[in-house]
Amino acid sequence: MTTIISDPKTPCTDVDPFSRDVLEDPLPFQSELRAAGPVVYLNKYDVYAMGRYGEVQAALTDWQTFQSAAGVGLSNFRKEMPWRPPSLLLEADPPHHDAPRALLTKILGPREIRKLAESWTADAEELVDQVLSRGPEFDAVADVAAAFPLRVFPDAVGIPQAGRENLLPYGDHAFNAFGPPNELVAKGAARVPELSASIASQCAREVLTTDGFGAQIWAAADRGDITEAQAPLIVRSLLTAGVDTTVNGLAAVLYAFATNPGQWARLRDNPALSRTAFDEAVRFESPVQTFFRTTTRDIEVGGTLIPEGRKILMFLGSANRDPRRWDNPDTFDLNRDPSGHVGFGFGIHQCVGQHIARLEASTLLEVLARRIESIEFCGPTRRHHNNTLRAWQSLPVRVKTSSTFTRK
Repeated sequence: MTTIISDPKTPCTDVDPFSRDVLEDPLPFQSELRAAGPVVYLNKYDVYAMGRYGEVQAALTDWQTFQSAAGVGLSNFRKEMPWRPPSLLLEADPPHHDAPRALLTKILGPREIRKLAESWTADAEELVDQVLSRGPEFDAVADVAAAFPLRVFPDAVGIPQAGRENLLPYGDHAFNAFGPPNELVAKGAARVPELSASIASQCAREVLTTDGFGAQIWAAADRGDITEAQAPLIVRSLLTAGVDTTVNGLAAVLYAFATNPGQWARLRDNPALSRTAFDEAVRFESPVQTFFRTTTRDIEVGGTLIPEGRKILMFLGSANRDPRRWDNPDTFDLNRDPSGHVGFGFGIHQCVGQHIARLEASTLLEVLARRIESIEFCGPTRRHHNNTLRAWQSLPVRVKTSSTFTRK
């Protein structure tokens, strides 16, 4: 590869941020990235990178200069991902982005999803009862963090039971494909036709229940708010991005509490901190670590001239640990106000389902806080590697249950 840098003063690195070592523990690399400068050139991929909060937040906000329409992965999705239609939310800019975004902002708004709280509390209590009935030791990922979203979110969308087992593998491959064509992408390639067909079939009007988010999306097509062709793509976007990220966010907060027992005690004393805890965990662990943008014009950032048409790798996880923005950023702290983190993105492309994720997390955490006095690891933890996501494969824990439990 020929490396061409407009400004020879731009710091460069040969480190591969998608290597196994960095995916296992990205924090040392991210620290070096921030220290190197506001913009760093990645020699291996011929792209520019930003790891400091100020530059990442500003670029995410400036969609006119740092566009998503060319794809939020390393490669142009039209060339590299023929199996997946582009997301009308992540990979579109105004005006094509406007109608789908406005629709989901309404459907998934705080007021609209509040009606789910009671039934989700019942689902959380039933799930926690089932897990604790098997004993004090369980895997916080498989038994809780993955089980709860897969229990409640597909019901809310209105998809059938058959095929739900494909949601996580499909999402895992989709997020892997935003990165380079490495072994993680190759690992999932064999199942792409099967998984893609399964997800597509669940987006059709006739298979969705009449009372879920999916039905509301199709009703919007009937009203003319969106086109009929857009409706299944918007449902698909929900299914692609609405499970894996929440699973990893829940795993992140449970990991944070298992390693910070004093913070768990604080949550038990004040369950109203559950939403703060989830957002602090999203800042602390950043389940979505990276996304790409493409410049629409020459622009100078931090003294570096980035030419038009160049890929920019935004390190959301690094920005969320930037000491220029956060005091003691490597500490999980419920005293912190984590608002302003970029774990859900920022600007017009900020995660439209974040209110759903917060409701899932706060509901589950409040139930767990009433039932469990303490939580600690009882075995080795294992990461799950993904080119975009920071995830856990296994978090074996041992808990002590409360002797004074009462249902809400």
